[in-house]
Order: sequence, then C-alpha cells, then structure tokens
Amino acid sequence: MKEIRNVAIIAHVDHGKTTLIDSLLKQSGTFRENQKVDERVMDSNDLEKERGITILAKCTSIEWKGCHINIVDTPGHADFGGEVERILSMVDGVILLVDAAEGPMPQTKFVLGKALKQGLRPIVVINKIDRSDARQNEVIDEVFDLFVALDASDEQTDFPILYASGRSGWCVKNLSDPRENLYPLLDLILSHVHKPKVDVDAPFSMLATLLSHDPFLGRMLTGRIYSGTAKANMAVKAINLNGEVVERFRLTKLHGFLGVDRIELEEAIAGDIICIAGMETASVAETICDLAVEIPLKSTPIDPPTMAITISVNNSPLAGQEGTKVTSRMIRDRLFSEAETNVSITVKESEDKDSFEVGGRGELQLGVLVETMRREGFELSVSAPKVLFKTDEHNNVLEPMEEVTVDVDDEYSGVVVEKVSIRKGVMTDMRPSGNGKTRILFICPSRGLIGYQSEFLTDTKGTGVLNRIYHSHGPYKGEIITRNKGTLIATDQGEAVAYALFNLQDRGIMFVKPKDKVYQGMIVGENSRDNDLEINVLKEKQLSNVRSAGADEAIRLVPPRIMSLEEMIAYINDDELVEVTPKNLRLRKKLLDPNDRKRASRRS
Repeated sequence: MKEIRNVAIIAHVDHGKTTLIDSLLKQSGTFRENQKVDERVMDSNDLEKERGITILAKCTSIEWKGCHINIVDTPGHADFGGEVERILSMVDGVILLVDAAEGPMPQTKFVLGKALKQGLRPIVVINKIDRSDARQNEVIDEVFDLFVALDASDEQTDFPILYASGRSGWCVKNLSDPRENLYPLLDLILSHVHKPKVDVDAPFSMLATLLSHDPFLGRMLTGRIYSGTAKANMAVKAINLNGEVVERFRLTKLHGFLGVDRIELEEAIAGDIICIAGMETASVAETICDLAVEIPLKSTPIDPPTMAITISVNNSPLAGQEGTKVTSRMIRDRLFSEAETNVSITVKESEDKDSFEVGGRGELQLGVLVETMRREGFELSVSAPKVLFKTDEHNNVLEPMEEVTVDVDDEYSGVVVEKVSIRKGVMTDMRPSGNGKTRILFICPSRGLIGYQSEFLTDTKGTGVLNRIYHSHGPYKGEIITRNKGTLIATDQGEAVAYALFNLQDRGIMFVKPKDKVYQGMIVGENSRDNDLEINVLKEKQLSNVRSAGADEAIRLVPPRIMSLEEMIAYINDDELVEVTPKNLRLRKKLLDPNDRKRASRRS
C-alpha cells in the first residue's frame, strides 16, 4: 500500500501560502527543469492573480521519498472561511504559516482554532524571515500564547518550528543553519504528520468537501476517501447529514492529483484525496459511498450567510450598449449555477422574477461574484448590501458582530477608535506592538463596517492594516449612520463637459471626467453637504463675438474620485444602485426621475 500524507497550509491572508507551495512544487521535482511555470501557480483564476489572494481552495500533490503528499492551499480571507473548515476534515496535519513581522492575525486565530478542534498537530513555519522588520522571537511567543488561548492540548503545543522564506525557497530549523532548500519541511511532514487513519477493507465511503465545474465532465466533487476502494464506473449513492439518500449514480470519472494537474485513475484507496464526476445533485458535506453504507460521515454544516445584495436587470438609459448578457433569465441561470458550486452563497428569486437576493459572508465575496459576472459580459444593477438579522427565542433581533483587529501607527490610533465607536464598535483591547505601532481589538456590528475600509485607509494615510472576522450574533445596536454626505445628481443625458465640471468643482468631489456618458438620475459626485443636489454637467460655455483679456481662463480640473466595485457597493444608500457593465461602473439613483424621487421621499 502506498504511503500517503494529507496536509493543509493555513495562514492569514497574504502571509505567503501560495508562494510557498510554488517553491515546494519546484523543489520536489514536480516541474521539469526547463518548464515555464506561472508565479503563484495555485491562484489559477484571473481575479486571484490580480488581487494576490486565494479565493478557491485547491489541491495539489508531490512525491517525496516514496510518499505521496497531498497539499491543500486554503483561502486566508475571512469571507471565504467556510471553505477552510471543511477542508480541514480532509487532512491529517496542518502547516501554520505566520509572517515574521506581523505575527498571528485574526484569520490565523480562526483557522488555527478550527484545526486544533479537529485534533490536528500543526507544524509552525515563521515565514518571510528575511524581512528587515522580522521579530521572530516575539512572534513565536505570540503563537504559543495563541495556542494556549485556543485550549490546545499538550501534544499540540509541543509544535516543531521552522524559519523560512517561501519566495527564496528555503527553510531551516535554526537561523544559523545553511539556507539551501525546503527539504527540512518535506522531511518534517513525513515524520510529524500521521498517516491517514482509515479502513481499507470496509465498504467505500468518501466525504465531499469541494465542488467545482468542469466544461467537459460537469460537476466535480473533491474529497477524501475514508474507507474502502473507489473504482471507475462503480455504482455509488450520495447520502446527506441525516442519512437520507440524495441520489444514486456511477463514478464515471475518477481523478487524482499530481502537481497542479488532475490525472485519471482506475482506482483509488482509502486515505487518498480524489476528484469524482457523474453526479447531478450530490453536493458538499454529503457522503459518497457504497450502496451498502447507511451512516453518513460527520461533517461541518455550511455557515449561514451574514450579508445580502439584490442583483437585478440593468434598466438604465445606457442598458444593453456594453454587455452581451442582459436578460433576467441569463442572470438567473448564472446565479443559480454559482450557488450550485459555491456552497457559501445563497440565491433567492423575487416574486416578480426580475431580481435576486444573493447572500454571502461579506462584501469581498459578493464583490468577487459580481466582478466575475461582469467579466463574462453581464450587465447588472446591484443594491446596497444589507445585513441578515436573526431572532432569538424571546423574539429579540440579533445581528452579526465581527472581531476587528487594527494595526496602526501610534499617531492614528485616536481617529480609528473614534470612527469605529461612531459605527457602534466596542474596544476590547489596545496594546503597543513595537516599532511605533499599536494593535487595537474591537467587537463591531457587520453593518457598521460596510464601507469603512476606504475611510480607514484615508484616516491612516494608507499605513493601517484592518482585519475582520465573524465573531457571533449579538443584540441589535440601533441605527448606524455611515455616510453623512449627499450626492450630486445629473439632470440630463449626454457627455460630461469640462467647462461645466470646472464650474461645479466647489460643490463637492466629482466621480466623472469630461466625455464620460451621463444620464438623468446618475450620481456624478459627492456633495460637500448632507443633501442631494441636482447639477447640469452638460453645460457648454456660451460663445460670443467679443474678445477680452482673461475671458478664456485655463480650465484646471481636480482628478475625479475613482472607486472599485466593492467600494461602490459599500458606498451606496438604500435608494441607490451600482450599474455594472463589462466596460463601466456607474452610480445611480433607483428612481431616475426627480419627481418620482420627491414622491417616494414624501411617502417614506
């Protein structure tokens, strides 16, 4: 029987997981000497490459000293944390990656807590040790304190430590050792991580952990075989967490992992991580098993969404000019196919069938979905995000609360505490973290954090780091005012004119530049006061036949404020929408006609 080890790499966002896997793949002989390989090869999707974050968990494997090591790269961002929990059920060990300067961060705590609960024994790797501000001794103390705070067992707190630079491709047990390669880490995986505890002779059963879609094979489920042997074309069934049969089907295709490629297998044994095709409805958290098996494997139910946006057809005057997929049927099919493969997203259709409420774990996750659809040629209208409330047994309203960790230069700590307090956040801890920086912890309602990221970066001159993670549901905190400025609204349709923008600059901050297409009801700027103001950005200069010195002043325009999709979604109020097309993002009022808006405000 072949030797197998299953490990996951867990870390906070941007602590270097994917880069480390690159180096492991290269050094274990997975790629040929002359093979051209992308940087961060596991981040295969365009958005992952652009943003430098991992959005989807992925499997890879390497052969080392006669042992098959399956490695799972996990997302480090809290919005995609639902994936991490389920992945940990596939593995027998974890490599905890911690930045040598930043130390343990909120997501480190979240993923490590899940790993310790599953009884896994982590290997701690202090990464980016070659940073000029590395403080490895303090970071190791912080990691140890974190293990103790998370009730780690004695066996778990006795963790091995390696110092590494994933980008340079080396790790060492002692900082005085020669810095050559990552072999010490591969050897440590073999000696420290347990072999899979499985029963090869029992009937076949596997737990589905990841769902993806292949253009040729259809739905693909990835998971670990807990018992028995899987063979291509064998008859199996899928049972849910209650033991009810979801469907019966044949394993039409069976795939294993070798490097970054999927390879076709005739059979796979207990302990291995495989990918199967052939099912129509079976999904994540369900057990795929032999027809004789009755009891499902234990799994974590999927976390409920905490936030929702409404996506509807684009009905602006410019609709249909820039995208190819504009009908509600196309949007419906795309959203439901997303909900099928992305189990942490929920989709509800409205009664009039032309809008859809999409629930997720945060603005980033929902923003990534909308951005992906935009690149596929869709035109959409997106509403302001709303938080999903719950009620307890006494009918009290509960809202999602998040733990917020802020690292800022000492001089900005006052403004951050003030701004988060306005958003109903409560400070729970504040301590110096060295090098003139302060670390502050808050518990804050998710509602209050919508749109705060860009304001936070402005307040800290771009030097602050803010991390947030779901904490719990708590009592409703009352009304939170997040935007205290009104908007500047275009009165007519056409192209914005430089002369008009120049004369309107003192009214507020502009969002459009000369030659941009605008229409009645479109938001073209932010008012410097708290009321909405209608302005004419199409007004040309009146020409006369009299020449005079100084009549033609040079027009100097302040550059417009350009917002990203997530910033726009977080910026808008309930009576506003983001118009998303493949070429442009625009802000607009839900009701474009000013008379309709007046009537609606009188009614409310």
